[in-house]
Amino acid sequence: MSCPDKTTLYIGVTSDLYNRVLQHKERFYPKSFTAHYNCVILVYFKWFEGIEEAIAEEKRLKGGSRKSKISLIEASNKEWNDLFSSLDPW
Repeated sequence: MSCPDKTTLYIGVTSDLYNRVLQHKERFYPKSFTAHYNCVILVYFKWFEGIEEAIAEEKRLKGGSRKSKISLIEASNKEWNDLFSSLDPW
């Protein structure tokens, strides 16, 4: 997730991406990091077979540099478009 001016990035794991992104967009948790920093744009996501894999990737990404995160985003989403509309709500 990113804020509109691309200054703040958020990385997380969920088993229900559509609804979790919707919660971020609607600021369902008003005191959360994403609400505070206005991280409402889904700029990158990746599917995993198991939660262990997903958590390992989350930790790897969080431990990486901002430059590496930007490179990962721009490899598949050069314009930083909001990918939320590409998700299936079911």
